[in-house]
Amino acid sequence: MFGNLFEEEEEEEGFSSTSSKGRVAKGGDEPPPPRGRSSLCGIKNQGGTCYLNSLLQTLLFTPEFREELFSLGADELGCLEDKDKPEAKVRVIPLELQRLFARLLLVDQQSASTADLTDSFGWNSSEGTNQHDVQELNRILFSALEHSLVGTSGSTFIHRLYHGTIVNSIVCKECGNVSQRQEDFLDLTVCVCGVSSLEEALWTMFVEEELFEGNNLYRCAQCNRLVTAAKSAKLKKLPPFMTMSLLRFSFDFAKFERYKETGRYSFPLTINLRPFCEQTDGEDSDYTYELFSVIIHKGGCYGGHYHAYIRDIDELGQWEPPSKLQEDDPLSVLTAIIAQESSKSVLLDQLGQKLMDKIGSSWSRKFRKHYGPIGKVLLISMLIICNVYLVLLQVFPVSCSSVYKLVSVLHVQGSHWFDLNDSTVTSIRESDIEKQFQGKESAYMLFYRKTQLHRPSEALNDPQYKIPSHLIQMAQEENLKLQQMREEFEATNNTVELRLHLAPSYKLENGALQPVSRDSDGSTALSFDRRKTVGDLRLAIYQMQELWEGDMALTVAKSLPAGLHLYNTLTDDTVSLYSAGIYTNTDLFVWNGREVCGGTVQTGAEWEPVLLTVVRPFLGENVEQEVEDGAECEESKGGKRKEQGLSLKDGDFMLLCLLFLLSLVFITSVKHDVILQKMITFLSNVSLPQLLSEVKQRAIEELQLQEQTPGKILSNAAVHNHLKYTSTLKFVKLIKCMHKKQDLMLFCIFISLQSNC
Repeated sequence: MFGNLFEEEEEEEGFSSTSSKGRVAKGGDEPPPPRGRSSLCGIKNQGGTCYLNSLLQTLLFTPEFREELFSLGADELGCLEDKDKPEAKVRVIPLELQRLFARLLLVDQQSASTADLTDSFGWNSSEGTNQHDVQELNRILFSALEHSLVGTSGSTFIHRLYHGTIVNSIVCKECGNVSQRQEDFLDLTVCVCGVSSLEEALWTMFVEEELFEGNNLYRCAQCNRLVTAAKSAKLKKLPPFMTMSLLRFSFDFAKFERYKETGRYSFPLTINLRPFCEQTDGEDSDYTYELFSVIIHKGGCYGGHYHAYIRDIDELGQWEPPSKLQEDDPLSVLTAIIAQESSKSVLLDQLGQKLMDKIGSSWSRKFRKHYGPIGKVLLISMLIICNVYLVLLQVFPVSCSSVYKLVSVLHVQGSHWFDLNDSTVTSIRESDIEKQFQGKESAYMLFYRKTQLHRPSEALNDPQYKIPSHLIQMAQEENLKLQQMREEFEATNNTVELRLHLAPSYKLENGALQPVSRDSDGSTALSFDRRKTVGDLRLAIYQMQELWEGDMALTVAKSLPAGLHLYNTLTDDTVSLYSAGIYTNTDLFVWNGREVCGGTVQTGAEWEPVLLTVVRPFLGENVEQEVEDGAECEESKGGKRKEQGLSLKDGDFMLLCLLFLLSLVFITSVKHDVILQKMITFLSNVSLPQLLSEVKQRAIEELQLQEQTPGKILSNAAVHNHLKYTSTLKFVKLIKCMHKKQDLMLFCIFISLQSNC
């Protein structure tokens, strides 16, 4: 029925709003998020259906329309399960509209889909991506509903709620004869050009008269000749709901192009239509209307975006006054966005769209020039990224001015206005409506409701009011399914893979922990929920290790080239693993917290062991000249250099040459046969004799050497000669450690020599 509804306008519509897509995490597709702080449900944009979404939300929040629709049962509308049966009479459009309204009211999800409803319109896949005019859609949708409900008890409810009557009169100035013609209206189309308010436009339409005179005379049927006459129009029958369609788009005949009227055009929250009516002897309540919905168009005459300001008459949502957000402070904006979420977290790939919805601008356009990439701000601020998927709030200090503080206010009846913008629903103040009087983003349709329509007290705060039981059951089943999906997703997405290293499987060697067995790395894999506490993890490990006795300390470890090293110990059993900084692939060392195999284990970054594998091959006859050239090169570039200036990394291979010259130790790096000469200068208060003495002593202790063994380290004077006749030096291991008392960096050098003499 709606498949080619807007065929003539397709070439004019230039752009449309887009819908955000969900991410895929390790647990699969993320389930739909629950409702936000407003407790109201948005509608997904199929690509260009924001105009449809705005109208549907307006109808949903029209209580009388909603209840009339829900009053139609399966005996009149049929069942969707029978829609493909030729003999079945199934009224698909009202049935799908019922199901959509039930989901919007009862299903706990951030936004609902209109795919089934648009399918009932007969739309193909491209119709959902083409944007059209919401005023025309309003008329066509009502016409389609009336056609679908013919023969049911609801066949007249659209007419009863929305249709009014205008009487057009022409009065002959000669004989006083009055000629009248009545016309039905669904909405009043009012001018914007040339007037400054809705009241002024209505005065022009229904109070001022149009004169037929001069060359434009009227033929009077009574006088049977051309006469002077006056034409006027009056509202004869007022419907319960009055819809005003504003003529924002005009045509410039000089430029032969369309344009949008963006000048100021005000409209009241309450309006009395008595001056514009034919009969004026009724009560004021018969003529008084209250504004309850404003459909807004943002953009130009060839495209744009629609959203709606709607008053929550039945107070179904949780309204709170929007805080005054400092939009020039990026941290304040990001914090406000995350604080509005019930989980106090936002998916990383949705943060950009939520920022756009909040301030109407992207990060790149608003903040990047002065603050850099958004990831940088997240990392250095009090916001943290827990992993590559999620952004959430830390616990903020009270003094932090950037924290978005939600204000608790008294419940004020009748002040509940919300901005329903596709999937997003946010609270607004009634005064915010004035912002839509003018500009490229301005009011396009106004919906008024008679003040004499009162709601029963039992309808307030009850989204189930008047909804058929089978639709309530449908919503309950969908909520149960969503809950299960979210629990499964959260469990999977919060499961971390840990590597447990048990102390009995390790030994302390050269300042690092090494597996006792060379055939195993000594670790045990464990999958655990990071939302659980450190105490829960400790208990689980106790249960795994039934033979464990005594205290159990859990210390974060890291595998380094020199071996396993320990850092911080988890001491607070009440914090979650996530809060403790435990993520997938974290290494945890399980021990008594004091010693391993009788040896005291030093923990922390300051005790990190560093492994450098150093080789010293036979250098030939010109070694002395080569080394001296290297020394001159380094001294000419600035003299002494510290060890960290050499860019040495843990696990590097080095070529070591000892030369007793200027109290220096020369190190030449070797990689792919390319020799790069570098130099290490030790602290001035560590003399070369002291260093060589320690090297000699450790070599004797570790390798059980005799002090004057030929081919080995003999004395300070013999080392240089040793370079020339030693054929093979297998390796030298250097382990860096910190001398606590003197705060000096020393190298404990373990030398393993093999002589071919």
